[in-house]
Parts: sequence; structure tokens; C-alpha cells
Amino acid sequence: MHRLLDLALAHPRKLALGLGALAATGFQPLGLWPLTLLALAGLIALIRPAASWKQAALIGWCFGVGHFTIGNNWIATAFTYQANMPAWLGWIAVVLLSFYLAVYPALAALAGWLARRSLPGFVLALAGGWIVSEWLRSWVFTGFAWNPLGVAALGGFERPGLALLLPWLGTYALSGLVVLLAGCWWASAARGKRDPRGLALVLAPLAAVLLPQLSNPPQALTERRYTLVQPDIRQEILNDPAWFEVQYQRLAALSKGTGERLVLWPESGVPDYLRDGYPERYYLDTYAADPALARRRLGLAIGRDAMLLTGTSTWRLPAAARLARAMPSLRWMAAARSAPDMPRPIWCLMASIWRCAGCLNRSAWSGWCPAESISGRAGPQTLDLGRFGKAGVQICYEIIFSGQVVDSANRPDFLFNPSNDGWFGAWGPPQHLAQARLRAIEEGLPVLRSTTTGISAVVDGHGVVRQHIGRLEPGRLDGQVPAALAPTVFSRLGNLLPLGWAIVLLAAGVVASRRRKG
Repeated sequence: MHRLLDLALAHPRKLALGLGALAATGFQPLGLWPLTLLALAGLIALIRPAASWKQAALIGWCFGVGHFTIGNNWIATAFTYQANMPAWLGWIAVVLLSFYLAVYPALAALAGWLARRSLPGFVLALAGGWIVSEWLRSWVFTGFAWNPLGVAALGGFERPGLALLLPWLGTYALSGLVVLLAGCWWASAARGKRDPRGLALVLAPLAAVLLPQLSNPPQALTERRYTLVQPDIRQEILNDPAWFEVQYQRLAALSKGTGERLVLWPESGVPDYLRDGYPERYYLDTYAADPALARRRLGLAIGRDAMLLTGTSTWRLPAAARLARAMPSLRWMAAARSAPDMPRPIWCLMASIWRCAGCLNRSAWSGWCPAESISGRAGPQTLDLGRFGKAGVQICYEIIFSGQVVDSANRPDFLFNPSNDGWFGAWGPPQHLAQARLRAIEEGLPVLRSTTTGISAVVDGHGVVRQHIGRLEPGRLDGQVPAALAPTVFSRLGNLLPLGWAIVLLAAGVVASRRRKG
């Protein structure tokens, strides 16, 4: 062990780069969480003996570069769908983004190094620093919260795993717990084979992750029925007007049904403009040039007594501006009960600006709120759908922001997450779903995801995937909306909860570091 440690310390930055890449394999679609713990244990071994705070921070930064380059590789795929950008630019963008994001693991490494006098103090401070760094990453420069470390603790579709603790921790504190578990492994290695406590330190993380897999959370259902559609409209044809009618007919065919039900279509579900009042030239690019005709067709597709939530596009047309801004939108539409051939549209504009990487369009990027046109105030808002309950809507990327998806003053019955994951290759969609599951557990609310190409799913408030449609498969899901759980501790406190845990860990790290050396 000492020889391996000496070899590692000879090239700490290169090794940290490799360990960061290894840690990312714990995320979906690989889910190799033991490698994440192993990589973090290696990071602990590199940071603590660093000669200076600058060296410690640099090691943490190198770890972050490797970690985010592998974990965010789907961004390179997104660039292949940008007509004005060469595909090779995608990988440059991934690496450059990783250079910036790596600043946050560097801050966590620095926090740990400052408490390096004792191993327990170092691990506690590193865990606390990691919580704070992920929280900062979620909002600094509008935030990029993709793949918090805690998502590696999420179990399979039928078991939430260690993420069951989210209601009492929050996502960022769960990341700190992952660091603590990795610290147990390094502490075991540092004690050597002769120390009997080493075996307990090895088994503790395994038990912490595996025992929750034995749980089988119960499922409770409401009387509200849904039809959730995944049309499998590939990104190559999604915006081609020649395919617009084919896309609509596919969605309509998958949505056939009768009775009271909530019909859920994805973010890019309707290519037609459904809103009146645009300049005439805008309507010429759509199949149904008349927005009233487009709305009528939708009413006929969903049938009597149904309500449709669908993604579409809208334009923001400031009176004094020459250029319009295209935005993904959500349309809420109900067919009239007495005259099913004359739909009654009810509009709800979800303001969220297009970004060059496709789905990276969280409203905070532009300073807008997700539903500012409903009440004019900032923050997530709840839509009252009448007999279909109250829905909190998070378009695509917005679902990944812990503590920012629910209006705490008007708690919804479920979250609807329409998305277009067709940009993101094989890695992005399962990672996106995993983060939506974290929101479900934190808030105790079911999440219904409808996507163009997958993975569409119905997730209950325990984070269990009750139904799903795989990637690149057309299909529909029918059932009853899962019941919301009682408000969780996290739903009441938000990110004050993980920040409180961070303070506890940092304080404990300082105390442990001052009391003894070892």
C-alpha cells in the first residue's frame, strides 16, 4: 500500500485526472457506484498530504476536469445537431466547461486540506466542503447542477437505494454522505491489515448502499388517469417541416382514448404555433397555418373530457425590438365537454429560452422565471388543472435544480417534466431521468416525464419508476397518477437543510483536526 501511495504522490495531478474520470462511471448509464467510492478514496489519499493549499486545490481541480469531461460527454453529441457548428467543437466545449466546473471540487479539496491534521477531520471537512461546492455550482453564473455526486447513490428503477435519505438530507448533503463513505474505505486502507476496525470500515459503505435496496416502498394511486406519450421523433427530423404532419399523426394515434384523462406530450410535441397574434410569416412555416385550426386538431386528437399538456414553441415579441426570441413553451388545453369538436384552449406560457446546446434552456439562464406570464412573479409556480389536480411544470433541464422545482406556498399534486432528450446520445437521457427521480424523493411528489425519444417515465414520490418507455421506442403509458406523499423535511426547508448539514460537518472537521493528529 505504501509503495502504491508513493507512486501516486509522484504524479498526483495525472492520477487525480484519471480518478475523476473513474468517479463519473457511477452515474447512469453505467451505474458503477463502487468505482465512484474507490475514486473518491483515491482523491482523499492525494489531497491530504499535499504540500500547500495551492497543490491541494490543483489536485481537486484535476479530479474535477476528468469527472465532468466524462460525466458531461453527452454535450458533445448535442453539438452534432447544430447546423452552424462543426461536430468536433462539441468536445472542445465539454472540456472547456469542465475546466470551469472543476473549480468546485477544487474548493471542496481546499476545505478538506485545511483540516488535514487528522484523517477524520479531513474527511468530515471534505464532505462539508463538497456540499457547499455543489450548492454553489447550482446557482453561480445561473448554475449548472447536472450530475451531483449524490446521484451515484440512487438505486435501480425499482429501488431508490441510499437516496431514500433525501427527504432528511437533500441532494447536496447526499453527495457529502457519499464522500464520507469513500472516506471509510481510505481509512480502512490507512489502518492496514492488522487493525480489526479496518474490516468494519470496508463493510460500512457497502451496507449503507446495499441495505436500502431491500426496501419496497408502497404505492398509492389517485383517481386521476393519464396517457403519457413518447412518439420517438428523432432529432434529425424534429424541426423539418416536411415531417411535421407525420409527427402529429404519430402523436395523435398514440393518444387515442376516451373518458377523463390527462394526456401528456413531450417538450417538442407540437410544431404548430398555437397562439394568435404573431406576424403572418411565422405561421407559414408550420403545417396548420391557422392557429385556431391547430387547436381544433388537438382537441379532436385527445377527445371528449380529456386535457392535454404539450410542449410547443412560442415567440417573445417585445414591441420595441426588431428580433424575436424563440422559447420552448407549455400549452394547457382542454376539449370542451359539450362540444368535442370545438376545443377550449387555456394558455399557460412557460418562459424558457433556447440555448445552443439544445435542452440547456433553464429559465434562469436568461433571468426569466419558469412561469412568469402566469402571475409575473419569479420562481416555480403551480397550475390548477381542476379535476386533474395541481401540476408543477418543469420543462426539460429545469428539473435538475434541487430545491427550485416546487412552489412551497402552493404545493402541487405532481410534477410534469416534458423534455426533448433526443440531442443527448446514450448518456444524457438516463442521467436526466435519474435527476428527476431525486426531485421526486426530495419533494415527496410523483414526476411524470414525457420525452420525444426517451426515457419517458412515471416516478412515484419514493423515487420508484413505476412505468417507463425505453430510449428510441415509440409508445404510451396509461394509468393512475401516483399520490403525493406528505411534505418532506426538505420540501419545508429547501437547501437550508443540506447547508445545515454542511455546517455540522465542517465544524466537526475543525474540532476533530484540533483534538488529535493521525
